[in-house]
Amino acid sequence: MTTSSKLLRTLALTACLGLSVTACGSNGAQPAQNEPSSSSTSTPSESETGAPERAGADLVIWADDLRAKALKGVAEEFGEANGITVAVQAVSEDLQTNFVTANTAGNGPDVVVGAHDWIGNMVQNSAIDPLNLPEAQQAEFSDIALKGVTFDSKTYGVPYAVESIALFRNTDLVPDAPATVEDLVASGKASGAENPLCLQQGQEGDAYHMYPLYSSAGGYLFGQTPEGDYDPTDLGVGGPGSIAAAEKEAWLAKEGALKTSITGDNSISLFAEGKCAYLVSGPWATADVKKAGINYALSPIPGFAGMEPAQPLTGVQAFYVASKGKNKAFAEQFLLDAAATPETMDALYEAEPRPSALKDALAKQTAADADTAVFAQAAEGGQILPAIPAMAGVWEPLGKAHAAIINGADPAQTMTSAGDAIRAAIG
Repeated sequence: MTTSSKLLRTLALTACLGLSVTACGSNGAQPAQNEPSSSSTSTPSESETGAPERAGADLVIWADDLRAKALKGVAEEFGEANGITVAVQAVSEDLQTNFVTANTAGNGPDVVVGAHDWIGNMVQNSAIDPLNLPEAQQAEFSDIALKGVTFDSKTYGVPYAVESIALFRNTDLVPDAPATVEDLVASGKASGAENPLCLQQGQEGDAYHMYPLYSSAGGYLFGQTPEGDYDPTDLGVGGPGSIAAAEKEAWLAKEGALKTSITGDNSISLFAEGKCAYLVSGPWATADVKKAGINYALSPIPGFAGMEPAQPLTGVQAFYVASKGKNKAFAEQFLLDAAATPETMDALYEAEPRPSALKDALAKQTAADADTAVFAQAAEGGQILPAIPAMAGVWEPLGKAHAAIINGADPAQTMTSAGDAIRAAIG
């Protein structure tokens, strides 16, 4: 499964959790019985539910496989400095589900590492606590990263990375970055490539990867309150902007720039094989593109001529304090003293190069890598992915609407129906 496919699976799972944690979750794991005798990290085997049994350590951290490995050294240093035992445990699948379930049962970790759009569901399930992040430390993070971990005007975590999507181009086929979507289509068609653009949709659609184009034409997901929080009563899907976007999508499909045959499983490989002039994707695509050896460049996704700039959805990755962790004091100290440091940001960046949330670390990363600089620019100029539970009702209807429009359905009617379905789902 490609990383982009995993991202969509995660978004779908988050939506499921927002509707009902009991319907999507699994039983909590039992705590481990044997406690380590000295400061250490470990990754015990997982239970049948996919969640590890809680290690018998003073501080327990749950993360996915990649982040667990990257945090091992950080955890060891923190444990030694504070005279405590620390265990970093890898949860290979359904981390959010397993965390919420285990936390409810009192068998979960003290710290969990995950995406910011989990926050609404985790707060709804009373699974995480707000964090008192001092103003001096807040100033060290990018504005978009802090916005991502802010929910109902409270800070709920320490961000470590931001992520968004940008436009890859095969410079042998299309040397110059397009100024508009119309330029992209024209140059892509003239390039001789089999596909002017690889923007994954598939038969179920993909609202995340479509969002930059949707936003340029005036579409939005939810409006915002005066305080800057997303307002679930102000739904953009089905409104005039979304219908204008749908009409643009229909035009792109007629031009051969949008196809449901291009999916999360083949979009990156098609570009790497030279079969697409352009690719819309994220930092997870760079390794495969570089491995293919093609000449490429990155630039922001352009908007439609005479319309708004294209704004991708920005995600934030962060550390959170579990509400029922056994050692909240150690957990909070770890977030403030260990997670929020350039050393930790560097370790996580080396594991997977996504722009750091910490300004100093980001400056070093962007100076050394042009791709990171473009992705950081895209994230900073994007819209924070809504973390409100109402997003549970958005992904499937909106994605299916995009796919239907690409396949020839009436744009206005299809988008209006999607809005009706979302309203029915969120109540």
